Amino acid sequence: MEEENKYADQNVPLQPDGKLTVVVLTGAGISAESGLQTFRDSDGLWEGYNIEDVATPEAWERNPKLVQDFYNQRRKAVLAAQPNAAHLALAKLEERYKVIIITQNIDDLHERAGSTDVVHLHGIITRSQSSKRAKLTYPIIGWELGMDKVCKLGSPLRPHVVWFGEPVPMIEPAAGICSMADLFILIGTSLAVYPASGLINFVPKQVTKYVIDPKIPAINNVGNLTKIEATATVGVPKLVDELMGGR
Repeated sequence: MEEENKYADQNVPLQPDGKLTVVVLTGAGISAESGLQTFRDSDGLWEGYNIEDVATPEAWERNPKLVQDFYNQRRKAVLAAQPNAAHLALAKLEERYKVIIITQNIDDLHERAGSTDVVHLHGIITRSQSSKRAKLTYPIIGWELGMDKVCKLGSPLRPHVVWFGEPVPMIEPAAGICSMADLFILIGTSLAVYPASGLINFVPKQVTKYVIDPKIPAINNVGNLTKIEATATVGVPKLVDELMGGR
């Protein structure tokens, strides 16, 4: 079944329901505590591979089987991983707030934890997409996407992941969501990846903002910022408990 993201149309309004809107931006740090490797290690490799060999359009053109096999293994690891305490706490936050999660991660751990409104900036590994039309996506059953799979246009299916050198179609909708936040939480990201690194600048200055990370990234010219120097599994449940009034 093909699907297009509901936020792809930038004119779609967020429906008010009487709850304050909490916008959460998550990065690799929250998934790392579920055992998933961060996208780029300190040596510039991802699971031992050069990024240029597995995460660019040119890599797909040059050696599609290598790229497909690489993402099949990443998908297998994602499906074996489990949501951690930070993912579960964010899902609980929906009891009191309207929560919209914007994630840089390509896993589905937020959804499996119970979060109902998740925007994937860089795609999601549990779906495939047409090589001709990126908006044409399909669920993947299991962990393996075969080279023989094609979309309705007859184009080979590839991972539904934004590669280096490709546009980030969800960045403008995400910026609009950030501008409507009543509360903003930044979790597990170094703010080193463009253009996601600039999203915090779209949050209104008067809005209270929290950043949770063992190593707080440099954030300049952002007011009303509270820093929580902790891992996601420690800092997020603590903050959520406070926001829920100790419930």
